[in-house]
Amino acid sequence: MAQGWFRPKRYGFGAAPASWQGWALTAAYLVLILALSSWLAEGAAAGNSRFVPFTAVAVLATLVYVIVAWRTTKGGWRWRWGRD
Repeated sequence: MAQGWFRPKRYGFGAAPASWQGWALTAAYLVLILALSSWLAEGAAAGNSRFVPFTAVAVLATLVYVIVAWRTTKGGWRWRWGRD
């Protein structure tokens, strides 16, 4: 998988987008979650319970996003205190 889509955070644990690919993945993830939320709200207004499929898709999308971010972070993930 390509390296450098994300960069490690200066403080704490995790990463932030560092290239257009990282930003595109982040934007696609946010659009998907917003669309799912709208679908969930629409179902609630109609009296349909869509909670289980919403949760399943949201968890799967989040896992995919985190795995791709982790594998494409230049420098890896670890707790950082701002020195490197």
